[in-house]
Amino acid sequence: MGFRLPRTCFSFSVPTVFQNSVFHLSTATFKIHLEDGNFSDAKEQFATLCSNGRIREAFHSFVSYIWSEPRLFSNLIQACIPTKSVSLGKQLHSLIITSGCSSDKFVSNHLLNLYSKFGELRAAVLLFDRMHSRNIMSCNIMIKAHLEMGSFESAKKLFDEMPERNVATWNAMVTGLAKFEMNEESLFLFSRMNALGFMPDEYSLGSVLRGCAHLTALFAGQQIHAYVMKNGETLIRLMPNYNVVAWNTLMSGKAQNGCFEGVLDQYCMMKKAGFRPDKITFVTVISSCSELATLGQGKQIHAEAIKAGASSIVDVVSSLVSMYSRCGSLKDSMKAFSEGKQRDIVLWSSMISAYGFHGRGEEAIKLFDEMEQENLPGNEVTFLSLLYACCHCGLKDKGLDFFELMVQKYGLKARLEHYNCVVDLLGRSGCLDDAEAVIRSMPMKPDAIIWKTLLSACKIHKNAEMAKRVVEEVLRINPQDSASYILLANIHASANRWQDVSEVRKAMRGKMLKKEPGISWVEIKNQVHQFCLDDKSHPQSAEINRYLEELTSEMKMRGYVPDTSSVMHDMDNEEKEYNLAHHSEKMAIAFALMNCPEGMPIRVMKNLRVCSDCHVAIKYISEIKNLEIIVRDASRFHHFKDGTCSCGDYW
Repeated sequence: MGFRLPRTCFSFSVPTVFQNSVFHLSTATFKIHLEDGNFSDAKEQFATLCSNGRIREAFHSFVSYIWSEPRLFSNLIQACIPTKSVSLGKQLHSLIITSGCSSDKFVSNHLLNLYSKFGELRAAVLLFDRMHSRNIMSCNIMIKAHLEMGSFESAKKLFDEMPERNVATWNAMVTGLAKFEMNEESLFLFSRMNALGFMPDEYSLGSVLRGCAHLTALFAGQQIHAYVMKNGETLIRLMPNYNVVAWNTLMSGKAQNGCFEGVLDQYCMMKKAGFRPDKITFVTVISSCSELATLGQGKQIHAEAIKAGASSIVDVVSSLVSMYSRCGSLKDSMKAFSEGKQRDIVLWSSMISAYGFHGRGEEAIKLFDEMEQENLPGNEVTFLSLLYACCHCGLKDKGLDFFELMVQKYGLKARLEHYNCVVDLLGRSGCLDDAEAVIRSMPMKPDAIIWKTLLSACKIHKNAEMAKRVVEEVLRINPQDSASYILLANIHASANRWQDVSEVRKAMRGKMLKKEPGISWVEIKNQVHQFCLDDKSHPQSAEINRYLEELTSEMKMRGYVPDTSSVMHDMDNEEKEYNLAHHSEKMAIAFALMNCPEGMPIRVMKNLRVCSDCHVAIKYISEIKNLEIIVRDASRFHHFKDGTCSCGDYW
């Protein structure tokens, strides 16, 4: 039988929970086990008592019969942690010192963990400093303790001094740094960890994925992000308890880096792995469909959100309103908004923005009035949406009134984006001098975008002199901005000033700048088809060209005259007409007409602004084919129907 320490040795330091108890049946059971020599059974029953929180009973059994096994103190320590009693923990520590077990590394590590869990960093440091023998676990516990209390320098010092580290050491540092938003340090440490062959756990992987999302602008963050994005699925599958949060983090990282196709791929993988998407999943995936303008996929995911019971959540509804709007289906946006059971400022603003994006300025204003009646004050985003709506509907005075309302009544600070809308309002209405005055007098430094807004107005109103001055301002901020050169060249070309066009093109060649190619795409049967100018790569390119020739002939019979002034090159009219006839949006429309059911609306997306010739041509096509053609360009949505456009030729 093991050595028994008399109670008098510790009766003053041991709390009442350990004293004056009546022995239960388990005590007798322990005695029987020991007398039979079945020590392992006794230890097992002692551990069971501790794990069930029966500390007093376990203690008395331990004192009376198993004093010779010091490591059993670890069970008492573990049982003490859930009580959150610092006093109890310290008295237990006192008992361990009295018993002579404090030099045991195993017991000391459990005490370190106890103080760490209790947030008693000072006590943990004192114990750690007095430990005669430490191991990796001792250091890992202290690193976690320092990081939990925000002592980064102490944790780093201990980490750097460790002669040997294990995977828990690396995971603790990576996770701890990320917790305090030291994302760059966390990501660099993750890269070192990976280089040394250590596998991240679910916490460090989640931390590094979140860190990547916050460091998209940093080169180092992009490098590590590329690794995580490449191996994320493998890493997640290796995690013992990977969950929907890990998938959401991975998808969010892809979305923030513009990899929207990757988001949809991850979503499919997540479902195949048996995970149910949550609110965050749907918002991320629906927003990706919005960026890709894939209406078919967006509708499928909407249906899945309905099945999952998430379609009425206000964040999901807001993303649906935005997605349908950006995919060209304002009707579906309106339906999603009307079915929303709860409406916050984000949802109202999303619907106002949708109306504005589709040239329905009056409806946007009416919705804002309804929002005010609901006693919901507009915010900066709401007013930005209103200003945008007024810009694209020619509501100059109304837009300027909203700008004043935002600043004067609501006390909101106008941002650069708001001033950009004011410049657009004035510029589109021909008040170019007033627009320039706004830029030069606003309280913040202008960026290239606001100058380019004025430059677009110069193109609309054919003001070449101001355009030259504005281009200089743009290039002073961004010398590599090819779009400004193109706009200036187009202004000169429309006035047949070919020498000036030549000089602009020469300047571009000198800076090795090229025009961004126009690209249009259309979704047919959930498959996206992409086209560029005079595209020969599509399998149906020959049929598309023949179809366009026939369509152009029919358009000319109805009065269509190609607007060759928009062609920047000095070539004969026949070449110009061929060039115009094979613009990417016309090829996409021709392909859709060939492959869609008759009368079905056609939705085409383009990365650049629709040129004046294509705008006229599409009006003719909508009348000839008696259908609606919806085109989203870099500026707005155009709804062509019965030979007219929703923009009122104001875009």
